[in-house]
Amino acid sequence: MAVYAVGDLQGCLQPLKCLLERVAFNPTVDRLWLVGDLVNRGPESLETLRFLYSIRQSLVCVLGNHDLHLLAAWHNIERLKKSDTLREILGAPDAAELLDWLRRQKLLHYDEQRGVVLVHAGIPPQWTLGKALELAGEVEEALRDDNRFKLYLDGMYGNEPNKWSKDLSGVTRLRVITNYFTRMRFCTSEGKLDLKGKEGADTAPPGYKPWFAHKGRRSRHVKIIFGHWAALEGRCKEPGVVALDTGCVWGGAMTLYNVDTGAMHRCDCTDEGTPRAQPAPAQPARMNDQS
Repeated sequence: MAVYAVGDLQGCLQPLKCLLERVAFNPTVDRLWLVGDLVNRGPESLETLRFLYSIRQSLVCVLGNHDLHLLAAWHNIERLKKSDTLREILGAPDAAELLDWLRRQKLLHYDEQRGVVLVHAGIPPQWTLGKALELAGEVEEALRDDNRFKLYLDGMYGNEPNKWSKDLSGVTRLRVITNYFTRMRFCTSEGKLDLKGKEGADTAPPGYKPWFAHKGRRSRHVKIIFGHWAALEGRCKEPGVVALDTGCVWGGAMTLYNVDTGAMHRCDCTDEGTPRAQPAPAQPARMNDQS
């Protein structure tokens, strides 16, 4: 059995299929880890979601900010922006089936045997792995609870609070947890978030660093696979940290990573003749302030 992790799909299905064919992926025995942002901005969001649902028994999936945005729009379509490519999903006859499956996915996955974590954006430096799993579980529980699901999605948008406190409660508590796991790039050693910066690792505001660069980071003992940060272009010098978002939807490549061997495979969308979104601007457009 082989285990592969793939960077942000964002509705780019053909490069994913290209990569799975390249490694002879067999869904009956192999496993595919999805780093989140399965949909939006790309040309085939609905087709991507349907394909993943068809092989769901072979998947481990964590949610990204675009996936949560889709779930929020499912209950309030007015949340959609002009740049979103999600309306086809919301109008599909199988939307309820697909989205009910999506909301039951994880925010954080830990493979204890391999000592590997899968997360969309990262783990803030002040949290141990155990604390991160505990807090991710709070959001996952809210997503799966029919009585709390919509309340959580309505309240998850926003940049405040910008730092974790154990005294936080309710949807405010869930919002900051969500922002760490799905939107974080730069933060202080105490976990204060800067959610405006989206460029490379060397562009941190004064007093901030990439989340993975803090010397006292309490999750250093595990390997962390993450996406979300296309500006890194898959380059991360920090030992034990694997960046997989190589900006396929923005004109880059899609990256597939063999979790056990470390082998990397990339599929350039142009080589495969796949339609792509326009090249990324210097600051990619914000998605309802949830980018």
